Formats: sequence, C-alpha cells, structure tokens
Amino acid sequence: MKYEELIYDLVQKDKNYFILTAENRAAIRNLPEKITNNFLDTGISEQTLIGVSAGLALRGRKPIAHVLASFLTMRAFEFIRTDIGIPNLPVKMVGAFAGFLSEANGPTHQAIEDISLMRGIPNINVFCPSDEDDMILGLPEVLKSDSPFYIRYNNLKSVVEHNRFKIGKAESFGEGNEVVIMTYGTLFSQAIEVMSQLKGKGIDASVINFRTLKPIDEGMILSKIKNVGLVVTLEDHFLTGGLFSILSELLLSKGLTANVLPIALNNKWFKPALLKNVLEYEEFSAEKLTKRILKTYKIKKESFYAEWSNI
Repeated sequence: MKYEELIYDLVQKDKNYFILTAENRAAIRNLPEKITNNFLDTGISEQTLIGVSAGLALRGRKPIAHVLASFLTMRAFEFIRTDIGIPNLPVKMVGAFAGFLSEANGPTHQAIEDISLMRGIPNINVFCPSDEDDMILGLPEVLKSDSPFYIRYNNLKSVVEHNRFKIGKAESFGEGNEVVIMTYGTLFSQAIEVMSQLKGKGIDASVINFRTLKPIDEGMILSKIKNVGLVVTLEDHFLTGGLFSILSELLLSKGLTANVLPIALNNKWFKPALLKNVLEYEEFSAEKLTKRILKTYKIKKESFYAEWSNI
C-alpha cells in the first residue's frame, strides 16, 4: 500500500479525517480531487495551516497537515508550540524532505534540526519511519493516537521485513553486541549494510531502528548498553538534539556510561546533491561508515571492557 492509498482509505472510513497542505502536495498529489470535502490547501502559509489544523482538532476533526519539513518545524514553530503542543491537540504534522531526503535543496530547505525542535515541545511526539513500508506499518497507530505527532515522511524502499509497529518500541536486527548501531529514518538502510560489512570483518553487530524518537524505547537502550563494545548513533540530523542527545540524556539520568561513537552532521549543512552523492560526499555511505566504525572500535575496545569490569 502507498501513502496516498492509506490516507484515502482513512478518509473513506472516517469523514472526521481532514487532509491539509501548505502548497506541498508531493505525497498527496492525487488526493484533492478525490476528497474535495476533506481537503484544504492554505497556500504558502505554514502558520495559517497549523492554526487551521488546531481549530479543526478543537471541533472533533482529525487533521493531517503536510508541509516541507524545514518550513513546518521552523517557520511555524511558535504556532505548533502554542496552538498544538500546549493544548495537546491530536494534530498530525507530516514533514516532507527531512534530513538527507532534501537531496539537492540548499540549507534553507534542509530540515536537520527538526527532531530537536519538535521533541523539545511538551506533548509533541516524533515518528521517524526508516522507509515506506515502516511508515505504512506505523501510520495507522500514529494517526489514531490522541497525541500530536511530527512525522518525518519517508518513501524510500525497504531493505528488510519490519516487525509489528508499536508507539515507543524500537525493532532490532542482528544479535551482535560487539557493535550496536542505533539509528532511525533515512540512514537505516546504510546501517543494515554496515552490519553486514562488519560481519564480513569478523565483528558481530546489530542495528536498532528507533521508529519513534519520542517516546523513545528506553527499555531497548538499557537492555543493550552494558555489554556492548561500541554504540554508534547514526542520524541525518545535527549532532545536537537528536538521537545522540537523547541517548546521552537517558544514560546520565540512570547514572550509566557507554562507549559511544556519534555520527551526525556536526554543526554544518550538507552539500546539495542526489541522495547517493550526498551519502558519499558527506561520508555517510555504508563503506565509509564501516571504515570509521572499525577504526573507532579497534581503538576503544579494550579500554571499554576494562571500565565495565571495574564497575
């Protein structure tokens, strides 16, 4: 099933669903003429879109708003905070072209601080599917939730068969604990390939896909963290505020530590290009990630196990 088909079916079954956009129809191009009475395009006015969505939610409707992720999370930030976050309204906000999926767009269109912004608002949850199949699996539960959600739209093809979706629960691939790669969204497929390459080098690895970053699966993190040689956080987001920050906050709150290699965009925007070229240029391709992880793992392996043996 495709995203458009899922949304269309929802509207047919429940007329309270209302589909909105601020002149971004990439994910819903064929819907307007099919759901005329349940569709509104506010034009390039993201603040208005959020205000209208909040008003609809107050009247019992179920708004799903579609906007470019960069403009949704930054241009309309105050409106999301005040109109949706504070009153805890069940508005679902779909951000298109987030992270590296922005591809050839420049810094103004690159949403690489979006997770930091959205998770910082009380009541706003964050869903970051790793591909189209993951998104379709998760959307029914996310959309029926009474909580507001920010959704990183992702229509990449899947490289695995995903597990059943549950809000706040991650899924794990592989059994290795020498290297555990924690990731979400766009870079999940690279993480799976890295796991395979590490196995070819004789290193047992596993991948954790955090489908929702808020709420985060604390149980999964805590169950994996103690006997791991190296934890890698991998994300197409600024280093500050994303998964690495979430992990750091959790470990510190529990009085724990870990050997962590954070891989993210460190205070810089990425060079605009097609996704494959972005990954290569910014050194997020599976091959370059594997080399970086191997180098760090070899350096820190012995010291890490020595530290845990003394606890």
